[in-house]
Amino acid sequence: MLTRSLYPNLLRMSRNKKAVTRRKRSPSRKPSGRARNASRFFKAFSSSAVLAFSVASWFLHPDWQTAVSPTSLLSEWAAFRHAPTAALVPPSGDIAQTNFAQCRQFFPGQQPPAVPARPALRELCFDSFAILHDGGTKTPVFAVQRLTRTMLDQARAIERTDRFYAEARLPKHERAELTDYRSSGFSRGHMAPAGDMHTPEAMAQSFSLANMVPQDQTQNAGAWSRIEQDTRKYVMRTRGPVYIFTGPVYGPEPRRVGAGGVAVPDYLFKLVHDAGTGRSWVHWQANHADAVAGRPISYDQFVEWTGLHLLPSSG
Repeated sequence: MLTRSLYPNLLRMSRNKKAVTRRKRSPSRKPSGRARNASRFFKAFSSSAVLAFSVASWFLHPDWQTAVSPTSLLSEWAAFRHAPTAALVPPSGDIAQTNFAQCRQFFPGQQPPAVPARPALRELCFDSFAILHDGGTKTPVFAVQRLTRTMLDQARAIERTDRFYAEARLPKHERAELTDYRSSGFSRGHMAPAGDMHTPEAMAQSFSLANMVPQDQTQNAGAWSRIEQDTRKYVMRTRGPVYIFTGPVYGPEPRRVGAGGVAVPDYLFKLVHDAGTGRSWVHWQANHADAVAGRPISYDQFVEWTGLHLLPSSG
């Protein structure tokens, strides 16, 4: 009786074990999700470990506390979190020298930069900024401005227009259309900000879609807006002109939106160069809702990550 009562239970256990084994081996259950979770866990764990080590070191070394604040530690952690995990520099070693013959005044020393070569690069001059446009991504490589205190004083009196338009100077297959952004979930993010425009004509031109990238709405209205405001505050404190390059950075296979396939950047940068002091720094942010306005990175770090030598060589 005991044997008979156990046998069906053992048989059921054996069948259940085989069923579990089949489910584990089933090709429909891919381990990619588990692998992605493990990767995210490792990245989060690494970030937390770096932050914990930094904070502990700060408390254990009183002499550091006068030079380093908890706020700066958090800024460093934010920069670490949003640093690219892979090289962003294009694999090609070819370099294209830009010209911008009609608007060289926007560049430091009136020297347009050399950039990594790619198809469909086009130069666009506007009244208050210039754009190197990439027909592959249908977004700028960069927008460049020359800003002064006087220009920003004048910009305060200019009414924002919000009349976006497709850039007719670009071939249709290389430009973004209004319909590409519609219902995309992304903002039409200015690279040369509308708030910097000091004439009605410049304000209108800033709404060209050639000056836009698909930008996370929260980041655009929050952390990125603060960076734009802080940059204006800096310009207002200086005597000479400040040159500003702003643009997107993409991974190997960026997400696309709209029928035209406008590329969504992984990161955004704003390079600020004070011609009077020679100082340069770069604001670097992930195009995410949780982006924070952290500490800028160095120009050398920016060049290493992107391959963009935007400033004239000092050599």
